[in-house]
Amino acid sequence: MIEILQWSTLTVCGLVAIARVPSALRGTNRTLFYIFSLMTLAILLSIQAPYVAIDRALGGVNAANLLLRFVIFAAIFFVGIRVTRGFGADSAYRLLTGRIGMAVLGLISLAVLVLFLMMDTAGSSAGLVAVSGQSARNGLLVEYYGAAGRAYPAYVSLVLLPAMVRACRSSFPLLVRAAAFLLALGAIAIGASLLFPALPPALGSVEFVINYTAVLCFVIGLALIWVAKLRAGRSGPRQKTSTAK
Repeated sequence: MIEILQWSTLTVCGLVAIARVPSALRGTNRTLFYIFSLMTLAILLSIQAPYVAIDRALGGVNAANLLLRFVIFAAIFFVGIRVTRGFGADSAYRLLTGRIGMAVLGLISLAVLVLFLMMDTAGSSAGLVAVSGQSARNGLLVEYYGAAGRAYPAYVSLVLLPAMVRACRSSFPLLVRAAAFLLALGAIAIGASLLFPALPPALGSVEFVINYTAVLCFVIGLALIWVAKLRAGRSGPRQKTSTAK
C-alpha cells in the first residue's frame, strides 16, 4: 500500500509539473512550476529504488537524503511565498521572508547539516533505516536529524494555517475556497509530523500516510488555484480575487 501511495503521489506531482511547462516557458507564474518540480523530485528521492540509484551516483553516503531535506525546504518555502501572496496574507509573508523567517530557515538548515555530518552515513539506505541500526549513537542522531528536517516545513505550515482558515470562511469563489481547505489540511498534516517521535514503531506506516497526504493536499490545492485563475481569465475582467495576485 505504501508503494502504491508513493508512486501515485509521484505520478500526480509529475503530471502537474509537466502541465505547467508551457506556462513556465512563457514566463508565466514560474513559481508554480518550481513548486511542482521540487515536489516531484522530493517524492522520487523518497522511494527506495530511485533513492538508492541516485545516492550511489552521489557516492553511496546517503547524500541523497540530505539533498531531499533541502529540496523539501525549497519546495515548502516557494509554497509559502505563492500562498501568502495569492491570499494577501502580508503578516504571514513577512514571517516567511523577513528576518525571523530567514533566521529560522538558516538555523534549521545548519542543524540538519551538522547532524548529518555527525552520523556514520556509509551505505545507501532510503529513510536512513540501515544507518539508524548501525549503533545507538547513530540511531539517536537520525532521530534528531529527522526532527530538524520536519521543523522548517512545520514552521511554514503553521504560519500559513490562519490565512487558509480565513480563506475557507471568505466569499472567494468555490474553487478557491476548496483550494484553501486542501492547503489548510496539508498544513495540519505537516504540523502533525512533529508528533512522529511519539508514535510507536507499529504505527510507522502512519507517518507515510500523513506525509503523502500533505503533499497531495498542497499539489491539488495549488492546482485548483491555477484552474480557478484560468476560469476567471476566460470569464473576462472581474473583481480581483486571490487567484489574480
